[in-house]
Amino acid sequence: MPPPVVAASLSALDLIASSSDLRRWLVENTSYFRARMTDEGFDIVPGDHPIVPVMIGDEERAAGLAAALVERGIYAVRFSYSVVPRGAARIRTQMSAAYSRSGRDRAADAFRAARDA
Repeated sequence: MPPPVVAASLSALDLIASSSDLRRWLVENTSYFRARMTDEGFDIVPGDHPIVPVMIGDEERAAGLAAALVERGIYAVRFSYSVVPRGAARIRTQMSAAYSRSGRDRAADAFRAARDA
């Protein structure tokens, strides 16, 4: 493993061991975003992990939604067949402890606007 990767990994482990603040913020950000997207009518895969798949189903709709999100300044990665089964296309989102409430709201608002456009 390259020395910078080892150094970054050790620093990350030190951060995790020294405080629970980042974990708490990650849980809060994940919970808030999942609830907000569900309230907006999106199909979210249940769970409490920070990867929040937004289920779209149709591959073309997922591609169009991802492109519309990018146009709105939200980096969006879609997954479709052959990465996931046919009819199970999704946009993969991932929460971070660094996200602000306004950032999470901006992302949810962009999802809604892109869907409703």
